Amino acid sequence: MKKSNYDKYPEIRVEGHTCVAGWGNIGQEIRQRVADTAKQKVVVVECYHGVDTEELVSGLVRTLKPVATIRASTAFKSERQIDELVAEYVTDDPVFGYMAPLHLADFLDAHKLETAKAEIQQTSQGVILVVGTGASLIATEADLLIYADMPRWEIQLRFRRNKVGNLGVANEEESFSYLYKRAFFVDWRVCDRHKKILMNKWDYVLDTTLPDAPKLITRAALHDALQHTLTRPFRVVPFFDPGPWGGQWLKDVCDLDRSEQNFAWGFDCVPEENSLLYRFGENVLEIPSLDLVFSHPQELLGEEVFEAFGDEFPIRFDFLDTMEGGNLSLQVHPLTEYIQEKFGMPYTQDESYYMLDAKDDAFVYLGMKEDVVPERMIHELEAAQTQGQYFEAENHVEKWPIKKHDHVLIPAGTVHCSGANSVVLEISATPYIFTFKLWDWGRMGLDGKPRPISLEHGKNVIQWDRTTQWTQENILNKVEPVAQGDGWREERTGLHEGSFIETRRHWFTKAVPHHTQGIVNVLNLIEGTEAIVESPTQAFEPFIIHYAETFIVPAAVGAYSIRPHGEGVGKECATLKAYVRTPLDFNAKYSFNQN
Repeated sequence: MKKSNYDKYPEIRVEGHTCVAGWGNIGQEIRQRVADTAKQKVVVVECYHGVDTEELVSGLVRTLKPVATIRASTAFKSERQIDELVAEYVTDDPVFGYMAPLHLADFLDAHKLETAKAEIQQTSQGVILVVGTGASLIATEADLLIYADMPRWEIQLRFRRNKVGNLGVANEEESFSYLYKRAFFVDWRVCDRHKKILMNKWDYVLDTTLPDAPKLITRAALHDALQHTLTRPFRVVPFFDPGPWGGQWLKDVCDLDRSEQNFAWGFDCVPEENSLLYRFGENVLEIPSLDLVFSHPQELLGEEVFEAFGDEFPIRFDFLDTMEGGNLSLQVHPLTEYIQEKFGMPYTQDESYYMLDAKDDAFVYLGMKEDVVPERMIHELEAAQTQGQYFEAENHVEKWPIKKHDHVLIPAGTVHCSGANSVVLEISATPYIFTFKLWDWGRMGLDGKPRPISLEHGKNVIQWDRTTQWTQENILNKVEPVAQGDGWREERTGLHEGSFIETRRHWFTKAVPHHTQGIVNVLNLIEGTEAIVESPTQAFEPFIIHYAETFIVPAAVGAYSIRPHGEGVGKECATLKAYVRTPLDFNAKYSFNQN
């Protein structure tokens, strides 16, 4: 295979600002801002969940030499009280919880909070450092407000290393699955609400994603960086993870560590968990891509999408690599009514499999057999789960051969599974953890333990009438020509009519005109080595993309074009584009926007 040109660390260059690196330089920057230490100066460092506050305190105390250091954790309720507070949202389910409506103030003890506030009032001069999640609730009138942010993928890695627990509790030794579930349904919802309140008040943003390599920028620098991002195509930082069914394709195409057993997932556009890299001269700062979504949702998403979804990015692109691997779990996604009632999510995970690559023997399980007997299938699944019997999926679920560039549509409620020896570009609505596993082929997870099966949920949402004929007529390769021009042609490939996502495929040897029409676009170069995205008015610098790279075009960009570039010139290239259909009348009975 040719050498990979996939960019694993896409950067956005920002001019006119500097990034301060290292605790010594950061301390000096802060000291200059609070130079008159004859008076009381309160420096607040509010932290997102997952920030290593001990590293932060050590670095700032050493350089700032505060007269008092107050940790926000001292104002939290007891761990028992916090566990009781979140119990109904964490639930006893091994995978799923309920989206918590809690606020950060709910985690604080009123008496402890007042004690911490009193300590500030009793210190009349010098620098007072207040640090941690909730610090801004202790010192509500800060002289300097610094926000220490943290991408969710890094938080997950810290969970795995037992370096961080959940919000307000020291439970680092809990299983990764529990820590992640509790963070997803509780901690991150709480911290996001608090972050959005503070975003316009930050004086600085602090990046401690890399241990002992802190970076600091001003609010003005962040503002200009985010504004610049809205004017151009951009990529978020992808991350990759092994799995029990993982394959070998991503290693070569994305230039990943060959010593790893496999890579099952590649998360190339999941703004809730991905991050953005901003280059300021010699230094690169990393922030969660959610910061862009939260701060500028209208310009990024478009007014219509924002009205429907609020400040939430509704489209997800990721890779599923089973090349030389195994089958995914046999699974189904919840219906909208079910996910709203059981989990507090406003919309569900309609999705599709776009076959980025496939061997001759590749296949998917999709839909039910014409003669399926629901009671018999459920009985056999229950026996497989409780008695260890092998479930013969092909007796109940239709199996379809697939090839490269096929598009398999998977509306919620459809039983499905991608088989071995393929690479899927999964295009999905955002609620991405709501997969009900029905059968996992009797295998263990990478931790040597069985992966949780969600049969009780799954059997409540399976659409039994989606049998062989319905599947073939409605959700398998529903490709329609749409338009063509000089050196290009456009096809509609999905998704199912009940989904809010539209997908269009463009084949091209010359420049293809595109326009956001005021709606965010997400694209992937599905064929061709390299292409270039350009503005017809030179509104943004030409943006080069490589094979398999996903990129976002903000709604505010408007017109743009894509043509082959570099090694792609002279060959036919192709992109797959996804966007939210408008108007959203077909789902008017559902309220996506929870703001």
